[in-house]
Amino acid sequence: MDLSVVVPTLNGRDRLHSSLDALSSVAPSAEVVVVNGPSSDGTTGMVRARTDVDTLVEISERNVNVARNAGFEVATGDVVAFVSYDLAVEESWHDGLVAAFDDGADVVTGPTHRTVPAGMTTETEERRSIAGRSVTYFNGDNAAFRRGALTALDGFDEYLQTGGARDAAHRIAVMRYDVDWHSDMCVRGEYETDGGREPEDWQWKYRALAYRMVKNYGIRPTVARRTLTDALGDGVSSLRDVVTGARRPSEWLGSGRAVAKGLVVGAKDGLAARKADRSPRRNPNGVSTRADRAVCRYDIASTAD
Repeated sequence: MDLSVVVPTLNGRDRLHSSLDALSSVAPSAEVVVVNGPSSDGTTGMVRARTDVDTLVEISERNVNVARNAGFEVATGDVVAFVSYDLAVEESWHDGLVAAFDDGADVVTGPTHRTVPAGMTTETEERRSIAGRSVTYFNGDNAAFRRGALTALDGFDEYLQTGGARDAAHRIAVMRYDVDWHSDMCVRGEYETDGGREPEDWQWKYRALAYRMVKNYGIRPTVARRTLTDALGDGVSSLRDVVTGARRPSEWLGSGRAVAKGLVVGAKDGLAARKADRSPRRNPNGVSTRADRAVCRYDIASTAD
Protein backbone atom coordinates (compact mmCIF):
# COMPACT_ATOMS: atom_id res chain seq x y z
CA MET A 1 0.00 0.00 0.00
CA ASP A 2 1.35 3.40 -1.03
CA LEU A 3 0.19 6.01 1.49
CA SER A 4 -0.02 9.76 0.95
CA VAL A 5 -0.81 12.06 3.88
CA VAL A 6 -2.26 15.50 3.17
CA VAL A 7 -1.82 18.08 5.94
CA PRO A 8 -3.86 21.29 5.46
CA THR A 9 -2.56 24.20 7.55
CA LEU A 10 -3.21 27.88 8.19
CA ASN A 11 -1.12 30.03 10.54
CA GLY A 12 -0.15 27.09 12.72
CA ARG A 13 3.61 26.90 12.22
CA ASP A 14 4.60 25.47 15.60
CA ARG A 15 1.75 22.95 15.81
CA LEU A 16 2.38 21.92 12.19
CA HIS A 17 6.03 21.30 13.08
CA SER A 18 4.95 18.90 15.86
CA SER A 19 2.42 17.20 13.59
CA LEU A 20 5.03 16.58 10.89
CA ASP A 21 7.49 15.26 13.48
CA ALA A 22 4.91 12.68 14.57
CA LEU A 23 4.14 11.65 10.99
CA SER A 24 7.84 11.24 10.24
CA SER A 25 8.21 8.96 13.24
CA VAL A 26 5.06 6.87 12.83
CA ALA A 27 4.80 6.68 9.01
CA PRO A 28 8.30 7.40 7.65
CA SER A 29 7.61 5.89 4.22
CA ALA A 30 4.45 7.91 3.55
CA GLU A 31 4.35 10.68 0.98
CA VAL A 32 3.65 13.92 2.89
CA VAL A 33 1.85 16.81 1.18
CA VAL A 34 1.44 20.05 3.12
CA VAL A 35 -1.21 22.48 1.82
CA ASN A 36 -0.63 25.95 3.22
CA GLY A 37 -3.43 28.51 3.27
CA PRO A 38 -2.51 32.18 3.16
CA SER A 39 -0.36 31.89 6.30
CA SER A 40 1.66 34.84 7.56
CA ASP A 41 3.68 33.13 10.29
CA GLY A 42 6.65 31.70 8.38
CA THR A 43 5.05 28.34 7.62
CA THR A 44 6.41 28.25 4.07
CA GLY A 45 10.03 28.62 5.13
CA MET A 46 9.71 26.06 7.93
CA VAL A 47 8.19 23.43 5.63
CA ARG A 48 10.67 24.01 2.82
CA ALA A 49 13.54 23.51 5.26
CA ARG A 50 12.35 20.03 6.24
CA THR A 51 13.52 16.83 4.57
CA ASP A 52 10.45 14.74 5.46
CA VAL A 53 7.91 16.68 3.37
CA ASP A 54 7.56 15.73 -0.28
CA THR A 55 5.40 18.55 -1.62
CA LEU A 56 4.25 21.95 -0.39
CA VAL A 57 1.21 23.48 -2.08
CA GLU A 58 0.35 27.14 -1.45
CA ILE A 59 -3.28 28.21 -1.84
CA SER A 60 -4.95 31.60 -1.43
CA GLU A 61 -8.25 30.53 0.16
CA ARG A 62 -9.06 30.09 3.84
CA ASN A 63 -11.16 27.00 3.24
CA VAL A 64 -10.09 23.60 4.53
CA ASN A 65 -12.06 21.75 1.82
CA VAL A 66 -10.18 23.64 -0.89
CA ALA A 67 -6.95 22.67 0.89
CA ARG A 68 -7.97 19.01 1.08
CA ASN A 69 -8.79 18.92 -2.62
CA ALA A 70 -5.55 20.72 -3.53
CA GLY A 71 -3.62 18.08 -1.60
CA PHE A 72 -5.52 15.23 -3.22
CA GLU A 73 -4.71 16.66 -6.65
CA VAL A 74 -0.96 16.22 -6.12
CA ALA A 75 -0.93 13.12 -3.87
CA THR A 76 0.21 9.95 -5.64
CA GLY A 77 -0.64 7.17 -3.16
CA ASP A 78 -3.35 4.59 -3.66
CA VAL A 79 -4.50 5.54 -0.16
CA VAL A 80 -4.83 9.23 0.71
CA ALA A 81 -5.08 10.29 4.36
CA PHE A 82 -5.91 13.71 5.79
CA VAL A 83 -4.49 14.92 9.11
CA SER A 84 -5.00 18.40 10.53
CA TYR A 85 -1.92 20.52 11.26
CA ASP A 86 -2.88 20.81 14.95
CA LEU A 87 -3.09 17.05 15.54
CA ALA A 88 -0.31 14.51 15.95
CA VAL A 89 -0.69 10.88 14.92
CA GLU A 90 -0.13 8.42 17.74
CA GLU A 91 2.12 5.37 17.62
CA SER A 92 -0.67 2.99 16.60
CA TRP A 93 -2.05 5.26 13.85
CA HIS A 94 -0.32 3.70 10.86
CA ASP A 95 -0.88 0.09 11.97
CA GLY A 96 -4.57 0.80 12.58
CA LEU A 97 -4.93 2.39 9.14
CA VAL A 98 -3.22 -0.53 7.40
CA ALA A 99 -5.27 -3.12 9.31
CA ALA A 100 -8.54 -1.45 8.36
CA PHE A 101 -7.69 -1.32 4.66
CA ASP A 102 -6.45 -4.90 4.75
CA ASP A 103 -9.92 -5.81 6.06
CA GLY A 104 -11.52 -4.20 3.01
CA ALA A 105 -12.49 -0.73 4.19
CA ASP A 106 -12.85 2.09 1.65
CA VAL A 107 -12.66 4.89 4.22
CA VAL A 108 -11.09 4.71 7.68
CA THR A 109 -11.25 7.09 10.62
CA GLY A 110 -10.48 6.98 14.31
CA PRO A 111 -10.67 8.94 17.57
CA THR A 112 -9.06 12.21 18.53
CA HIS A 113 -7.62 12.31 22.03
CA ARG A 114 -7.62 15.86 23.37
CA THR A 115 -5.93 17.07 26.52
CA VAL A 116 -8.08 19.52 28.47
CA PRO A 117 -7.63 21.02 31.95
CA ALA A 118 -9.84 18.32 33.50
CA GLY A 119 -8.05 15.41 31.82
CA MET A 120 -8.56 13.91 28.36
CA THR A 121 -11.50 13.60 25.98
CA THR A 122 -11.97 11.10 23.17
CA GLU A 123 -14.62 10.05 20.65
CA THR A 124 -16.59 6.99 19.64
CA GLU A 125 -18.06 5.88 16.34
CA GLU A 126 -21.03 7.96 15.20
CA ARG A 127 -23.77 6.52 13.02
CA ARG A 128 -27.19 7.90 12.10
CA SER A 129 -30.09 6.74 9.95
CA ILE A 130 -31.42 9.50 7.68
CA ALA A 131 -34.22 8.94 5.15
CA GLY A 132 -33.64 5.20 5.37
CA ARG A 133 -29.92 5.59 4.72
CA SER A 134 -27.31 4.50 7.29
CA VAL A 135 -24.60 7.15 7.53
CA THR A 136 -21.27 6.59 9.30
CA TYR A 137 -19.60 9.90 10.03
CA PHE A 138 -15.87 10.37 9.97
CA ASN A 139 -13.45 12.98 11.25
CA GLY A 140 -12.15 14.99 8.30
CA ASP A 141 -9.07 15.89 10.36
CA ASN A 142 -8.16 12.20 10.68
CA ALA A 143 -9.41 10.09 7.79
CA ALA A 144 -8.00 7.95 4.99
CA PHE A 145 -9.55 6.97 1.65
CA ARG A 146 -8.84 4.50 -1.07
CA ARG A 147 -8.03 6.62 -4.09
CA GLY A 148 -10.90 5.12 -6.07
CA ALA A 149 -13.45 6.09 -3.42
CA LEU A 150 -12.15 9.65 -3.12
CA THR A 151 -12.08 10.00 -6.91
CA ALA A 152 -15.66 8.76 -7.17
CA LEU A 153 -16.70 11.40 -4.61
CA ASP A 154 -14.76 14.05 -6.56
CA GLY A 155 -13.19 15.03 -3.26
CA PHE A 156 -14.80 17.49 -0.86
CA ASP A 157 -17.48 20.09 -1.60
CA GLU A 158 -15.71 23.46 -1.64
CA TYR A 159 -18.93 25.42 -1.13
CA LEU A 160 -18.70 24.40 2.51
CA GLN A 161 -16.44 26.27 4.91
CA THR A 162 -17.41 23.84 7.65
CA GLY A 163 -19.04 20.42 7.65
CA GLY A 164 -17.23 19.13 4.55
CA ALA A 165 -16.52 15.74 6.10
CA ARG A 166 -20.12 15.26 7.24
CA ASP A 167 -21.32 16.11 3.74
CA ALA A 168 -18.91 13.54 2.31
CA ALA A 169 -20.23 10.94 4.77
CA HIS A 170 -23.74 11.31 3.33
CA ARG A 171 -22.41 10.92 -0.20
CA ILE A 172 -20.28 7.92 0.77
CA ALA A 173 -23.37 6.23 2.19
CA VAL A 174 -25.41 6.56 -1.01
CA MET A 175 -22.45 5.30 -3.06
CA ARG A 176 -22.20 2.31 -0.69
CA TYR A 177 -18.56 2.65 0.26
CA ASP A 178 -17.53 1.01 3.52
CA VAL A 179 -16.48 3.35 6.35
CA ASP A 180 -14.54 1.71 9.17
CA TRP A 181 -13.91 3.12 12.63
CA HIS A 182 -10.59 1.84 13.96
CA SER A 183 -9.67 2.83 17.51
CA ASP A 184 -5.93 2.41 16.81
CA MET A 185 -6.02 5.04 14.07
CA CYS A 186 -5.92 7.77 16.70
CA VAL A 187 -4.52 11.27 16.84
CA ARG A 188 -3.97 13.64 19.73
CA GLY A 189 -4.32 17.35 20.23
CA GLU A 190 -4.73 19.98 22.89
CA TYR A 191 -7.46 22.53 23.33
CA GLU A 192 -6.43 26.13 23.81
CA THR A 193 -6.68 26.98 27.50
CA ASP A 194 -6.34 30.76 27.19
CA GLY A 195 -9.64 31.53 25.50
CA GLY A 196 -8.09 31.28 22.05
CA ARG A 197 -10.82 29.12 20.50
CA GLU A 198 -12.97 30.96 18.01
CA PRO A 199 -16.65 31.55 18.89
CA GLU A 200 -19.37 29.59 17.12
CA ASP A 201 -20.33 30.94 13.70
CA TRP A 202 -24.05 30.24 13.94
CA GLN A 203 -24.88 31.42 10.45
CA TRP A 204 -22.32 29.17 8.76
CA LYS A 205 -23.10 26.24 11.04
CA TYR A 206 -26.73 26.19 9.96
CA ARG A 207 -26.05 27.27 6.41
CA ALA A 208 -23.79 24.23 6.06
CA LEU A 209 -26.31 21.93 7.76
CA ALA A 210 -29.21 23.02 5.55
CA TYR A 211 -27.05 22.91 2.43
CA ARG A 212 -25.77 19.38 2.89
CA MET A 213 -29.14 17.99 4.01
CA VAL A 214 -31.10 19.54 1.13
CA LYS A 215 -28.38 18.79 -1.41
CA ASN A 216 -28.20 15.12 -0.44
CA TYR A 217 -31.86 14.38 0.40
CA GLY A 218 -34.00 17.11 -1.15
CA ILE A 219 -36.90 18.82 0.60
CA ARG A 220 -38.59 16.27 2.82
CA PRO A 221 -39.95 16.06 6.39
CA THR A 222 -36.84 14.22 7.60
CA VAL A 223 -34.63 17.11 6.51
CA ALA A 224 -36.85 19.75 8.09
CA ARG A 225 -37.09 17.78 11.34
CA ARG A 226 -33.33 17.29 11.55
CA THR A 227 -32.43 20.95 10.96
CA LEU A 228 -35.15 22.35 13.22
CA THR A 229 -34.31 19.90 16.02
CA ASP A 230 -30.68 21.02 15.98
CA ALA A 231 -31.66 24.69 15.87
CA LEU A 232 -34.11 24.34 18.77
CA GLY A 233 -31.53 22.44 20.82
CA ASP A 234 -28.94 25.17 20.35
CA GLY A 235 -31.58 27.83 21.03
CA VAL A 236 -32.57 26.28 24.36
CA SER A 237 -28.92 25.88 25.36
CA SER A 238 -28.23 29.53 24.54
CA LEU A 239 -31.34 30.62 26.44
CA ARG A 240 -29.99 28.89 29.54
CA ASP A 241 -26.89 31.06 29.19
CA VAL A 242 -29.12 34.14 29.15
CA VAL A 243 -30.92 32.99 32.30
CA THR A 244 -27.63 32.38 34.11
CA GLY A 245 -26.19 35.69 32.94
CA ALA A 246 -23.49 34.16 30.78
CA ARG A 247 -24.99 35.74 27.66
CA ARG A 248 -26.92 38.94 27.01
CA PRO A 249 -30.48 38.71 25.59
CA SER A 250 -29.38 40.76 22.58
CA GLU A 251 -26.71 38.15 21.79
CA TRP A 252 -29.31 35.38 21.96
CA LEU A 253 -31.59 37.25 19.56
CA GLY A 254 -28.69 37.95 17.22
CA SER A 255 -27.75 34.27 17.21
CA GLY A 256 -31.34 33.38 16.37
CA ARG A 257 -31.34 35.72 13.38
CA ALA A 258 -28.02 34.25 12.21
CA VAL A 259 -29.43 30.71 12.47
CA ALA A 260 -32.56 31.64 10.50
CA LYS A 261 -30.55 33.34 7.78
CA GLY A 262 -28.17 30.40 7.56
CA LEU A 263 -31.01 27.91 7.18
CA VAL A 264 -32.67 29.90 4.40
CA VAL A 265 -29.47 30.53 2.42
CA GLY A 266 -28.21 26.97 2.91
CA ALA A 267 -31.47 25.40 1.79
CA LYS A 268 -31.62 27.61 -1.32
CA ASP A 269 -28.02 26.83 -2.25
CA GLY A 270 -28.55 23.15 -1.47
CA LEU A 271 -31.41 22.96 -3.94
CA ALA A 272 -29.26 24.62 -6.59
CA ALA A 273 -26.42 22.17 -5.91
CA ARG A 274 -28.80 19.19 -6.06
CA LYS A 275 -29.98 20.36 -9.46
CA ALA A 276 -26.42 21.04 -10.68
CA ASP A 277 -25.18 17.52 -9.89
CA ARG A 278 -27.85 14.82 -10.04
CA SER A 279 -25.32 11.98 -9.88
CA PRO A 280 -24.88 9.96 -6.65
CA ARG A 281 -21.73 11.90 -5.78
CA ARG A 282 -23.72 15.16 -5.37
CA ASN A 283 -20.66 17.36 -5.64
CA PRO A 284 -20.93 20.32 -8.02
CA ASN A 285 -17.97 21.99 -6.28
CA GLY A 286 -15.42 19.18 -6.26
CA VAL A 287 -11.89 18.53 -7.46
CA SER A 288 -12.82 18.33 -11.14
CA THR A 289 -14.57 21.72 -11.27
CA ARG A 290 -11.47 23.94 -11.26
CA ALA A 291 -7.73 23.93 -11.87
CA ASP A 292 -6.62 27.12 -10.11
CA ARG A 293 -6.41 26.08 -6.44
CA ALA A 294 -2.63 26.12 -6.20
CA VAL A 295 -0.86 29.48 -6.21
CA CYS A 296 2.54 27.81 -5.98
CA ARG A 297 3.92 24.30 -5.62
CA TYR A 298 7.29 23.21 -4.23
CA ASP A 299 8.51 19.67 -4.87
CA ILE A 300 10.72 19.55 -1.83
CA ALA A 301 11.78 15.90 -2.03
CA SER A 302 13.13 16.24 -5.59
CA THR A 303 14.95 19.45 -4.65
CA ALA A 304 16.57 17.73 -1.68
CA ASP A 305 17.77 14.91 -3.93
